[in-house]
Amino acid sequence: MPQVTDIEARIDRLESQRAIERLIAQYAHAFDLQDIDTLRGIWHEGATLRLGEPFGNFTGVDAIVGAAHQLWSQSPRMHHWMSNAVIDIDGDTATATTALDCFVTNIESGPTQVGGIYHDRFERQDGQWGMVERVFDLHYFTPIKSWTPAHGSETTPLSVPDPR
Repeated sequence: MPQVTDIEARIDRLESQRAIERLIAQYAHAFDLQDIDTLRGIWHEGATLRLGEPFGNFTGVDAIVGAAHQLWSQSPRMHHWMSNAVIDIDGDTATATTALDCFVTNIESGPTQVGGIYHDRFERQDGQWGMVERVFDLHYFTPIKSWTPAHGSETTPLSVPDPR
């Protein structure tokens, strides 16, 4: 096996960082777009998603996909913003802490702002980075009264003011 030079190690670290940032973003997009294929593709087999109360905890890719369907039935519209990711890489393992700000349209509470922190573990298996654990620390779930979209793809006929 050839000796790894400093530049090779640095490039590997940068590529790993980017791959993990992409997984974090793909998680958000998968939930927002209800994209099952993307959601399935970000996890390694046996992964856990621990959302805690009131959302639940799930082990295995099939259970995580089932959780997504359950969440979509309660909040059919989601908009995740993931930010301030702090990623630490150690060979073929990594951890990250990422802030979440998420706006949902919940069937019970209506327009709702959700915020918290994700604590993640990642592994590189067969050269591919994937999530192995995602733990959510809920900071708030706050219904926003009297919020109605005036323009855009999520404006429904019931939310458009009567022009009379």
